Amino acid sequence: MPSSYTVPLWINGSPFPTHTTSSFPVIKSVTDETVHYATSASPTQALLAVSSAKTAFKPWKHTAHTIRRDLILRVAAHYEAHTPSFIQHQISETSCDEAWARLNVDLSIRYLKEIASCISSITGVIPQIEKPHTMGFVFREPIGPVLCIAPWNAALILATRGVASAIAAGCTVVFKASELSPRTHFAITEAFTEAGVPPGVLNQIQVRREDAAEVTETLIANEAIRKVEFIGSAAVGRVIGQLCAKYLKPVLMELGGKCPAIVLDDAELEEAAKLCALGAVLHHGQICFSTERIIVHRAVAEQFQELLIKAMQGISGQAGAAVTEGIARHAEDVLKDSQAKGDKFLVGGVEHNGPLSLKPTIVLEPKDSRIVDEETFGPSASLYVVQNDEAAIELANRSAYGLNATIWSTNMERALRMARELEYGQVHINSISVYTSPTASQGGVKGSGFGRQNAKWGLEEFVGKERHHTTKCGT
Repeated sequence: MPSSYTVPLWINGSPFPTHTTSSFPVIKSVTDETVHYATSASPTQALLAVSSAKTAFKPWKHTAHTIRRDLILRVAAHYEAHTPSFIQHQISETSCDEAWARLNVDLSIRYLKEIASCISSITGVIPQIEKPHTMGFVFREPIGPVLCIAPWNAALILATRGVASAIAAGCTVVFKASELSPRTHFAITEAFTEAGVPPGVLNQIQVRREDAAEVTETLIANEAIRKVEFIGSAAVGRVIGQLCAKYLKPVLMELGGKCPAIVLDDAELEEAAKLCALGAVLHHGQICFSTERIIVHRAVAEQFQELLIKAMQGISGQAGAAVTEGIARHAEDVLKDSQAKGDKFLVGGVEHNGPLSLKPTIVLEPKDSRIVDEETFGPSASLYVVQNDEAAIELANRSAYGLNATIWSTNMERALRMARELEYGQVHINSISVYTSPTASQGGVKGSGFGRQNAKWGLEEFVGKERHHTTKCGT
């Protein structure tokens, strides 16, 4: 793609004129080259997107569920037909490897098809009414225009899921794309447009970083925006949460994580070591579901440690690179803090494989360093040894985060019992931590957010009004 290309704003079904607006470069981190530019929205232009979504909402909310279902299925077909370009957009903007980009496309397609299949599950109820000769009806209606704020790290899947769920539920969307992956996000808008989404149902803006705070508050403050979906860091999530509280807007949040992987004494140790290592380094650790803490029973600790070191050393080439110099520097600074405080490195350390690519690293039982409960967003993890199941649960729960966890055991009853005690939105058993199913509920607790995504749970997040009507039925 030539560097002169500029990602436009998309408002009311058309590219917004760029000659009167500012733009910013989108840079590929590993080569430091400008791959293209993106138009940066002003507060006034952001409000045009809101106005478009507001106008389109009334007719869109009354569309038959079959129309919305078929639209989502056409979007899925577009993804299938344009898989190579979706992959290339992700690689050029976020420096991810092809495997990660392809996984995003494949998973997005599965999400779209599952969302389409669940649209008819949105139903009301007829409650019992205590007043004689009276019947009640509870209608579930789309909440209204929604602001979707998507991240760059799983640029295709996370944005696709939120936008598609809102539109499938009958909402209209103002889609605030990431400034790090605007072309990838614009490919989503293109897919919906080519699939026949009416003008105004999906509007996209992106904003250069220095203007993001002003534009975001302008959007949230507007009375037409009825809900906010935000996926990103806990730090930015706090800011978004405060704004939503200020303007009395409900918010769906999926924030950071500090995933513990608990390896019990009856686990398949070689498989556990391999997938714990992969879960720590995949996409350079820039995934909220990354394996960041590994907790192993003392009875198998020595054997597992050897297997884990071997797995991390063998997986070094799959670590990828950071999306920006700043994110790489943060991951490195966390390791430097461990080094300064005398933590032991079992493998790796403050070393690089290449430009903005840290070596996969395991830190042994840190106690007071930043890595204990700070999301590194780098290819590193901590290893802890515990005496028993109770100690493993206590250590796993000792975190500000609560997004996901995983347990390794050949005893399913034991693993399920422990899973119920873990304070996490989802717990995997004998699985890599970086996993999500289009058919299952997903979301965080504690500092990892609130609300639920995926399938019918995701649709229900955007059906906010339950109207109760009573009707006299006779005498």
